[in-house]
Amino acid sequence: MPLGLGTTEMILILILIIILIVMPTKLPQFARSIGESIKEFRRASKEVSSEEVEALKKAEKEVASKEKEGKIDEETLRKLAEKLGVSAEGKSKDELIEEVVKKAKEKGLI
Repeated sequence: MPLGLGTTEMILILILIIILIVMPTKLPQFARSIGESIKEFRRASKEVSSEEVEALKKAEKEVASKEKEGKIDEETLRKLAEKLGVSAEGKSKDELIEEVVKKAKEKGLI
């Protein structure tokens, strides 16, 4: 290949030249739409992550209030462990509570 360029590079250069020749008025609109798409994606991903954090905080508060009352049940504890990504298999209630609290601290929830 001339100038040491591979096939892929030549195809990309050719596509770029065609875009610059054929669509000079459409290029700014295209770039703007790509920028808006990236902005919307970032906003949506932040929204999802903040919703997850809020749900985890709510669940942690629920467990903490039940624990203070001495009424924390196995099902609630296992659901919270699942949301935090803690495996509940083969663990006693006390071990599970300890791991859930540790994971919540790591994530900055408590």
